Order: sequence, then structure tokens, then C-alpha cells
Amino acid sequence: MYKKIAIACAASLLVSHIRAATPHYPDALETIPTTTENINAGLELDAYQTGLLAYIWGYPLVRMERVAREYSDVSGPQSPTSYRAPLNQIGWAATVATADAKDMPTPNNDTAYMSAVVKLDEPFILHVPDTNDRYYVVDVFDMWQNLQHYVGRRATGTKPGDYALVPPEWNGQLPEGVKRLDVSTNKVWLWGRMRAIEGEDLAPMHALQKQFTLRPLSHWKDTNYAPVAAALPPLPAIEGDEFGFFTHLAAALKSNAVPAQDAALFGQFARIGLTKNGFDRSKLTPPQRKGLLRALADGPKVAVSALATSTVDRNGWSWSTGLDNFGYDYPLRALVAGPYLGGNGEKEAMYPLRSTDAQGNQLAGGKNYMIRFVKAPPVNAFWSLTVYDATDKLLVENPIHRYKLGSGTKGLNVRADGSVEVRMQNAPPSGDAANWLPTPKGPFYVILRLYQPTDEVLSGKYELPQVEPVQ
Repeated sequence: MYKKIAIACAASLLVSHIRAATPHYPDALETIPTTTENINAGLELDAYQTGLLAYIWGYPLVRMERVAREYSDVSGPQSPTSYRAPLNQIGWAATVATADAKDMPTPNNDTAYMSAVVKLDEPFILHVPDTNDRYYVVDVFDMWQNLQHYVGRRATGTKPGDYALVPPEWNGQLPEGVKRLDVSTNKVWLWGRMRAIEGEDLAPMHALQKQFTLRPLSHWKDTNYAPVAAALPPLPAIEGDEFGFFTHLAAALKSNAVPAQDAALFGQFARIGLTKNGFDRSKLTPPQRKGLLRALADGPKVAVSALATSTVDRNGWSWSTGLDNFGYDYPLRALVAGPYLGGNGEKEAMYPLRSTDAQGNQLAGGKNYMIRFVKAPPVNAFWSLTVYDATDKLLVENPIHRYKLGSGTKGLNVRADGSVEVRMQNAPPSGDAANWLPTPKGPFYVILRLYQPTDEVLSGKYELPQVEPVQ
């Protein structure tokens, strides 16, 4: 009897010891009351965080579908800087962008742009001419703003060539000598650039532009081919629609399948009414609607945060790579699709961006600045430094119509040691203005474009110049 009691006591002590030795972790989910207040708060928060993900993930697709319609609309008058063209046709700008160019945010002032929105009911063949080493590049973007192929000086050379844009699941035969470029969506955007040197006669460039052709495979050898008039159906009207972004995203998903690697992420969006069948807001509760509207308001801030999370700081410049390989970096992809639409990957061009001076203060037109290049950036093509208004992200109107300085600038003063000093200010400098880069009266930012950068640039060995405020 006593032996059994002793054993029981020992077992009890052992269990108590084990329990005492097991750490207790606080767990708010175990103890939270399932009140209506907490449930409604959770519904709002879930819609908010899910809506943020959906916005950042889906923004590039919405942006590209909108751009596809905008850039293929030639119903109005076209300026010399316009590159618009009807669906399945190539459009070239006749000259480089100026302050009057409003289509493209953050345009360069180095190249004439090319655009073609192509609906791939069958493969289309892009023919490029011999440009005699003149710099050009044609980027092939899918509808998620993924840069899938390069055709141009760096990637394929400047000799004549034929490149077939092949839609998903097409298994036919291509003509001999035509290079196959598989794409992941049934529409693509061709976004091209051709260098225009400051002051040159543009007639030779215009002649080259006319030699770029785009034809469906079924008419490849038809010298009398005339494109059939076609247009994309309009996106749904969203005037007055507080959830207009999701309306457009649902419409865009009808003709663009969710990538396989995003299937699990997309499945989460059913909680906010977004599925492969469309966007159903009727099932949203008031707290969910509130959270989703907050997400739409804050989504752009998440995209802009990629300047901190997806770039590195190089002497005060935001240095970003991977623009042709976003992977799962959805904020960076969204940011590029917005104000930096059509950006190249780093091997083609680098775009160090700067909006602050050496003291960390916002660049502003009320101050004067000096940038001193110890030597010209080492590139295999050319470089430029361009000023943009921080508000509209466009080139800055100025009395001398100068928007950039760089390797093609006529009269640029280069010192005997190879250094170049650039003065950035709103008012003309006293004395020599050869190296003056005009700025707006308000906040601005600058981009240093490095076309075909060398390994010295890509590795970081070349030190980017500081931006010093001066009196």
C-alpha cells in the first residue's frame, strides 16, 4: 500500500517537474476573444494586407494593358516625339524626347523611341536592318512588364536579322534563318531606342527606322503586305468606381493567365473577391471594403519603397539591378512598370538615380549644385546625366532647351585630367554655361544613364560622383 502511494507521489512530482521545465510561450491567438469587434478589425486588416499584395502583384499587368491601348491609339494628332502606332505596327519617334513629351515618364533625351503593341494570334517576325554600329535596342516585354528578350547592338549586333515573336503553345515551323523568341503572353510590347547624336542630321536615322518591319508569319515574304486595321477592345469603364483598379485587373486576367509560380499567391485573393472569374465586390463586408480602399491608397507607397529595399546606395545614388529578372520582387517590378516603364537590365543600361545632395537634402531648384566626374563613365556605348521634375517625372523646360549633358554634348568642357564638372541650377551661371544643366524651380531628381556599361561600372569599381551644394 505504502509502496503504491510512494510510486504515485514520485510520478506526480515527475510530471510537475516536467511541466515546470516546459517553457510557456505567450500566444495571443489562444486567448483573443472572438468578439464582433475583433472579427471586424481582422476582416479590415486581412483585406488591407491582401489588397496590398494584390495591388503590388497586379499593377504591372494593369499598367501594361492600359499602355497597350494608349500607345496603339493614333486617333489624335501625333507630335515628332511620339512613337505611337496602330496595333501590330511599329511606331518611331522622329526625334528625341523634350519637355513636350508627355506619354512616357522619365524619358531619355539620348534616343528616338520605338513602340509596337503586338497581338500574337500567330508568330510575328521583326526584321532589323544593318545600322552600321549605330546604337539601338528593341526590348521584348510580356504583359507583366518582364523583359524577355533583347535585340540590338549589345545582344545581337547591328547586322540585319529576323526574329520571330512566338506566342505560348505555338509549335509550328519557322523559316530558316529566323531566330525564335518565345514569349509568355499572347500580347507583347516592343520598346526600342535608337541613338540620336546631338546636332546630327537625322535623315540617316529616319531612313534606318523605315527599314524595321513587323509582319505576321503568314505574310513574312509578302512585299505588298499591308497591316489589317485592328484595335484592342477597351478596358471596362471605371469612372466613379472606387475599386476601379481591381476591375481592370480582373479584366486583364481574362486574357493573361496567372503565371504558374504565382498560383498560390493568387489563391489568397479570393478573400477580397478576386478570382479567375473576375472581381466580385458584392461579397465584401463593410470592414473589408474599408481595408481594400486603404490598400489602394497605400499600394503606391509600397512600390516606391523598392528604392530602399531593392537598391543599394552607391555614394548617394540608388543603384538597382535585375530589371530584366524581377523574380519575386513584386514591389520593384511595380515601381519600374510605373514611373520607370520600359527600363533595361543592367548589362544593357544602368540608371543610377539621385534625389538628394551630399548632405541628404532633397535636390531643389532654389539651390545650386556641382557634380564632378573624375573621369567619364566607362561605357561601351555612351552616357548622359538628365534632370527630371520630381512632381511629373518629365523633362524640365528651360531657356536653352538642354535636358542632359553627356558624351554626345557639343562644347562640353573637359579638363586636361579628363574630369568634367557639371553645374546644376535653375538660373544660368555667371560666365561659361557650357557645362550648365538647368533644373526646375521645385524639387527634382537626376538619372545617370550608362549605356552598355563596362565591368568596371557593374562591379562598382567606378565610383559615382557626389552631388555637392554650392553657393
